[in-house]
Amino acid sequence: MSRMVKEFIEIKDFSSLEELIEKLGQVKASLPDSADTEVKMRGDDVFGRQLCVSYMRPQTGEEAECDARYASAYRQSRERELQRLQEELGVVCRTPRARGRRLRIVA
Repeated sequence: MSRMVKEFIEIKDFSSLEELIEKLGQVKASLPDSADTEVKMRGDDVFGRQLCVSYMRPQTGEEAECDARYASAYRQSRERELQRLQEELGVVCRTPRARGRRLRIVA
């Protein structure tokens, strides 16, 4: 099963309603049929406003390969950081082991 990735399309330059409708029509035509889209207005009065269209799409093979390449490096860096903090604090955190017995709830 592939992961889903959130994709963003920003529409910045529009001066009339007709231009905006035309650009939104082009965006809609380029989206996959199963896309669950969301439209938001972003920005402010100083730097300008733009419409942002977001939708979920399946992760490409290239993106999955890149994630896999960096996943082990990220995990190792988190483990090193945890070890450094444990040494600094003088506390060792252990993951609890699963017990052979189960909790029994009696009514």
